[in-house]
Amino acid sequence: MVEESERRLLAAQCHPGRPFLIGVSGGTASGKSSVCSKIVQLLGQNEVDHCQKKVVMLSQDSFYRVLTADQKAKALKGQFNFDHPDAFDNDLILKTLQEIMEGRTVEIPVYDFVSHSRKKETVTVYPADVVLFEGILAFYVQHIRDMFQLKLFVDTDADTRLSRRVLRDIGERGRDLEQVLSQYITFVKPAFEEFCLPICPVILKKKLRIRNTGHR
Repeated sequence: MVEESERRLLAAQCHPGRPFLIGVSGGTASGKSSVCSKIVQLLGQNEVDHCQKKVVMLSQDSFYRVLTADQKAKALKGQFNFDHPDAFDNDLILKTLQEIMEGRTVEIPVYDFVSHSRKKETVTVYPADVVLFEGILAFYVQHIRDMFQLKLFVDTDADTRLSRRVLRDIGERGRDLEQVLSQYITFVKPAFEEFCLPICPVILKKKLRIRNTGHR
C-alpha cells in the first residue's frame, strides 16, 4: 500500500495542474505530522525554501476557533474540549482548501497553544503541487473529506499516543501532568472514539492505513 501511495504522489508531481490534496488523520499524537514530514522528504522538498516549496504541510490545529472569554478561561483550566468538531473553524478550513485547489496563495492562521488564541501573524502558503492536511478530525466534515484525493489514517497504539501527548503538552505547552491526564480522560479519548474512529471503516475501504508502532 505504501508503494501505491508513492506512485500516486510521484504521478502528481509529473502532471502539474491542480494540486494533489492529501488528508492525514489519526488520534492525538499518533504521528500524523511525522508521516507528513516523511512524505515531504520522500518528494525531495524538505530542504527547499518556503517560497519555492512544491509540497506543503497544513495542520488542522491552525484552524481552532477564536474563543470567547468564558471559553478561554475554561481552556486555561483544561476544561475546554479542543477535540470536538465544533472547536475548529471548519468553514475557514473548507474555504482555504478550495482556494488552494484554485492555485491561490493563502494565509494560514497561527495558533498559540499556551494562551489558547490565534496570533496576529499568519503563515503564507504559496501554490504547490502537493498539499498535505493533517488533523485528528481531518475526515469528519464530509465536504472537507471529499476534497482529498488520497486519505491516510495513522494507526498508533493508545498507550503510545498518550505517553507522547503527556511529554508534548508538559514540555511544549506548559501543562502539568494532572491537567493533561484529566483532559485526556474527559475529552480526548471520548472524542476520538465518537468522532474519529467511526469514520475510519468508511475511509479504509479503499484508502491507506499506516500502522505506527511507536518508532519514529
